[in-house]
Amino acid sequence: EVQLVESGGGLVQTGGSLRLSCAFSGFTFDDYYIGWFRQAPGKEREGVSCISSPDGNTDYTDSAKGRFTISSDNAKNTVYLQMNGLKPEDTAVYRCALSLIKERVCDPDIFGSWGQGTQVTVSS
Repeated sequence: EVQLVESGGGLVQTGGSLRLSCAFSGFTFDDYYIGWFRQAPGKEREGVSCISSPDGNTDYTDSAKGRFTISSDNAKNTVYLQMNGLKPEDTAVYRCALSLIKERVCDPDIFGSWGQGTQVTVSS
């Protein structure tokens, strides 16, 4: 059974940094696509960033470009999201998700397995 567990969220001031981790298990191959998505209260879920393994290709939404960096460590079965320059509008529950299909589009509809999420709160 595929499982994803997020960690690393918390409360940070504007301009601060956090590193989110997504530990995954339940499969043993390195051909996968993992994305980070977020949802703020009263808002729709939106994509943040996605990474493809083993080629390492990455995708970022406009809000994440230049501030966030996604990376993966297959030896640790973990994907990271380094978030710098955080803003109050980044406040949301962040969830990672896994897709094992060939299509590599950072769209939540293609992801079949989801973690429970970690709360990120940025104070002004």
